[in-house]
Formats: sequence, C-alpha cells, structure tokens
Amino acid sequence: MEITGLRSAKGLVRVCMTRIPRSFPDCKDDPASRQMSVTADKALKLTFTDVPVGSWAIAVLHDENSNGKADKALMIPREGFGFSRDAPVRFGPPRFKDAVFAVPQDDVSISIRMRYML
Repeated sequence: MEITGLRSAKGLVRVCMTRIPRSFPDCKDDPASRQMSVTADKALKLTFTDVPVGSWAIAVLHDENSNGKADKALMIPREGFGFSRDAPVRFGPPRFKDAVFAVPQDDVSISIRMRYML
C-alpha cells in the first residue's frame, strides 16, 4: 500500500484494515483486523502480509502529535486521514461499503491519498 499526500513527517501514521463493517474505520471489536503504526514520512509504502481472501476496508490517520487519537476542532478533523478506494467523506467517516475492496489470492497494491481539512 502506498500512502500519498502526507503534509509532514511529524508523528505517526496509523493504519487499520478490517473486514467487519461495524468495526470500520477504527477496527474496534475486530480481533482479526490488521493494524499498523509507523513513523510518518512524506512517502510511505506499507505491506500487510498473510491477509485472508475477502472484502476489506482501510482507514489511515496521520497522528501528527502521536497522542493516539484523531484530534478535532469543532468536530472537524485537525489531522490527516485517508481511506481505501478514496472513499468520500461527508459528515463523518465514510461507510464501509464505500471503502471496501477485494483481496483475492494474489497480492493487491492500493494507494491511499491523505486529506487535511485544517
């Protein structure tokens, strides 16, 4: 997976990959989710291995201050975020069905574009 559009190399990039709709976008209550946290960099390429075949969705947070949460100002995200399939963001995070993609037997390569509102 390639993550593009990071505005800085500050903090951490946190990635959550789940196949349970109600656990998207934070992987909460999904023991089979795949999660990763890496030091931010302007260009990132990350790999999840041994991912079972199925339908998955990915959420990415650029946690610039490394506090482990998505900071907001008046309900507007202050830190960057991105989703598989560049799922649209309206009033809150996208729905699982808008971010879902298939993981077949072969390797899958996707790109996630980060967005910043403030």
